[in-house]
Amino acid sequence: MDRARADLHQALRSGSPLGDIVERLVLPLVEQAVPEWQRALDALLGLPDIGGPIGYSGGPIAVGVRLAAVDHRIAAAGLFAGSYVPRTTFDEARTITIPLHVLLQWDDEGNDRQLALDLFDAFASTEKTLYASLGGHRGVPPQAGEDAARFFARHLAPRED
Repeated sequence: MDRARADLHQALRSGSPLGDIVERLVLPLVEQAVPEWQRALDALLGLPDIGGPIGYSGGPIAVGVRLAAVDHRIAAAGLFAGSYVPRTTFDEARTITIPLHVLLQWDDEGNDRQLALDLFDAFASTEKTLYASLGGHRGVPPQAGEDAARFFARHLAPRED
């Protein structure tokens, strides 16, 4: 993992192609984090007053994409775009049909904007929103959180019969 991280920084500094560096760096994280998220969901849903529907919000985006692709308890997702993603993330995105709210910081100097836009295009969801704000990685405006909260309220509120 440390070698992949160093290789990524070197490739970014030199403008070299990333090749398999992202795969070596991100896939182990995804493969470890997604089962951990699923175990956490199992534990929470096992509690007496907790039920669905379930929303996921977070990053790195490759973790959220994999979780939404493999765990059908996820009914809506808020994803933070802008991180480098393995090629398999694009394949997984093409299987995701739940509502999506994707946040992209337009001027995030450490991330590839076009890659984020391409990934957004890859999602199969017919209800997906891209919320792009000016600013760097830590420049997320307060209204971005408010918009995400409204998204989840719309998609996770109990339905009246």
